[in-house]
Amino acid sequence: MSAEKMEFKAELKQVMEIIVHSLYSHKEIFLRELISNAADAIGKIRFDALTDAELAEGDTDFQIKIIPDAAAKTLTISDNGCGMSRETLINDLGTIARSGTKAFLEKMKQAKSENVDLIGQFGVGFYSAFMVADKVEVVTRAPRQTAATKWTSAGEDSFTVEAAERDKRGTTIVLHLRDDESEFAETWRLRSLVQKFSDFIEYPVVLVTDEKKRDKDGKETDEIEHKEDIVNSRQAIWLRAKSEVKDEEYAEFYKHISHDFDAPLKTIPYAAEGAQEFKALMFVPARRPSDFFMREQRRGLQLYVNRVFIAEECDKLLPPYFSFVRGVVDSSDLPLNVSREMLQEDRQLHKIRKALVSRLFATFKEMLEKEHATYLKFWEQFGVMLKSGLMGDFENRESILDLLLYPSTRASEENKLVTLAQYVEAMPAGQEEIYYMIAENRPMVENSPYMEYFRERGYEVLIMTDPVDETVVAATPEYQGKKLKAIDRGELAAKDETPAAEKEQREKDHQDLLAFIKETLGDEIAETRLSARLKSSPLCLIGEEGQIGAQMERLLRELGQAAPERKLVLEINPDHAAIAALRSKLSADKNAATEDLRLLFDGAVIASGGKIKDPAAFLQRAAKLVAGA
Repeated sequence: MSAEKMEFKAELKQVMEIIVHSLYSHKEIFLRELISNAADAIGKIRFDALTDAELAEGDTDFQIKIIPDAAAKTLTISDNGCGMSRETLINDLGTIARSGTKAFLEKMKQAKSENVDLIGQFGVGFYSAFMVADKVEVVTRAPRQTAATKWTSAGEDSFTVEAAERDKRGTTIVLHLRDDESEFAETWRLRSLVQKFSDFIEYPVVLVTDEKKRDKDGKETDEIEHKEDIVNSRQAIWLRAKSEVKDEEYAEFYKHISHDFDAPLKTIPYAAEGAQEFKALMFVPARRPSDFFMREQRRGLQLYVNRVFIAEECDKLLPPYFSFVRGVVDSSDLPLNVSREMLQEDRQLHKIRKALVSRLFATFKEMLEKEHATYLKFWEQFGVMLKSGLMGDFENRESILDLLLYPSTRASEENKLVTLAQYVEAMPAGQEEIYYMIAENRPMVENSPYMEYFRERGYEVLIMTDPVDETVVAATPEYQGKKLKAIDRGELAAKDETPAAEKEQREKDHQDLLAFIKETLGDEIAETRLSARLKSSPLCLIGEEGQIGAQMERLLRELGQAAPERKLVLEINPDHAAIAALRSKLSADKNAATEDLRLLFDGAVIASGGKIKDPAAFLQRAAKLVAGA
């Protein structure tokens, strides 16, 4: 059968264009990616053969071979893994099946100037071969198939597929190196790259060379010697004692499993012994991947049983809010032939998960207390994930709350953050609640009329500007026995210090004004009352206890979702000159009083972070005020 020519999918063409013609930083990682793919293919057939031994076809001497040929300017990487059928080969190498390609392309275009490595993060590691090769050939055969398939491409718009011969199951990739990439056919270069990037691969990485024999005097002869050297140590790094492993080794292993170019922010080795035995090696990335919030992206720890690979991403090992943690877990308690379905319910796995979660919380708490600068970097990247855990993991709620950081009105500089424990410790006598306000930014809180009462009494207010904070506080009724209280919702717990007689007289004096306000604004407000919290502002809008705030209401509308109706209470400051003027005008000119009330009310809506119904009318009223009309 002749070769069939096919076109790459449109998005993959763009990826190939960038890889082939633009991205040349750290191009040696192509070998890491191809070896990693080969190891994954071996791991898959090894796992599948546990329940179907015939799939192995008697070929269980698993290894990855690297064959350089300097004369022919080729580099071959071969494995006896699961291989691919013709259909799989076309689908996997002719298109990018995963979403997020747009984000990948945007980042790839920036990669050269930013000197960052994105190869592999979006599942395109195979195509890194085109950074050093002007043509790539793939010959592969799947289990139980007699025919192999050959895929060939020069990294441009198309590829060809044709029938081929291969003795056994597996995949062979031949890179036809560019003229200026001959170093990747040199034995010393390949050996150093394998030891740098892939030393811990559990399958043998065999360097195959044909060299001239030397005589007893060390001179080359015409006789050729075929040599096969295993160039990786094959030591499972997670089984070694921490004292025996260098930071550089941990970093390279992390890069291998995460496809990240940066070293991890934190390395967490863990060994559980006794009734339950397992080893774990976890990493906290220095930054979150660009595709991190895309649901399709793969998450979780790799699972091994007695060094036998079981699952690439076992999402049952950690809760979703720890999905940024990468690493390996190797258990001696789980059955070797455990199926992916059994993993869903296995009790031992749940025990491992509980131990891992506990270790992570202990690590983050230690970082917070002893490595604060490092913790701030972690918080900047993954704090939002911790917050999301409050909405589902009730068992670990207190542990999550202990790790939260927020800016506060007491901080002397904008970026200073405080924990909830620090807030509670600093509370003055008489304060019984943890006060907070959710807004778009810090100035909106500091300049808000809601702050007047709290500023006068020296009460600290937490500033929450993250969209997820609304759901966080809804899931957190209290901390250390102190209720969380939004300063822009509900009545204040503090007692009104105004003498009873004076308070009664003020209510009586303003009865007509309160009735006029309710009559004019109607259903726009739930009620109106005299305020105990305002000191320098004329009025403000207060949400009812338990309602969503203006920030969440606006966010829902921007997302095209219906927001629950908010019942707002209008509080007025009876001591403010504007309220006194409004009372006077009401008795003289009700229409003029109505216009002034509307102007003040719209201002209160804006100050609360809400949206006024008629901006044009607001502008006209403001213009009249300026003109003195």
